[in-house]
Amino acid sequence: MKRILITFGTRPLAMRIARKLSGSFEVLYASSEEIPDLLLKSGNYTAIPKGLLPTFAHEVLKLSLDQRVDYVLPLGGFELEPLAEAKVLFDEYQISVLVPDKDILETFSIIENPPADLPYVLLSKGNNLLGEAIYENTLDGLLVTSDSAEEFALVCVSK
Repeated sequence: MKRILITFGTRPLAMRIARKLSGSFEVLYASSEEIPDLLLKSGNYTAIPKGLLPTFAHEVLKLSLDQRVDYVLPLGGFELEPLAEAKVLFDEYQISVLVPDKDILETFSIIENPPADLPYVLLSKGNNLLGEAIYENTLDGLLVTSDSAEEFALVCVSK
């Protein structure tokens, strides 16, 4: 079974996405926020540095390699850019970072702390990991589509 690491794993958005992925993925969580001891002892949660720190991407890569992770889903707004910049490095280890490429990241609108009823798509090279749909583009990331399904907004917990 494929493994996915979701950052900001103690937040409700992470839990909603994990529930949708649970049948197809083994879900692991990481967070730069305080993690209760009970969750740390479960073995599914790991502390990571804040996304603004220069070591952030390398620490997430190390954790991903140690845990044999196939996908990394960053949910923190400040995590998006460092992980977009490090996508090539992660790709060398066959780990997909689910964030748009660095050169197009700034073109996306960002929806912070979205309501639970939004229809999310979690794209990896255009394949929706949450469902059957396949999109013509090769986008990566947790996104919400417009009514026409032609435009996307990036979803995160905070900026």
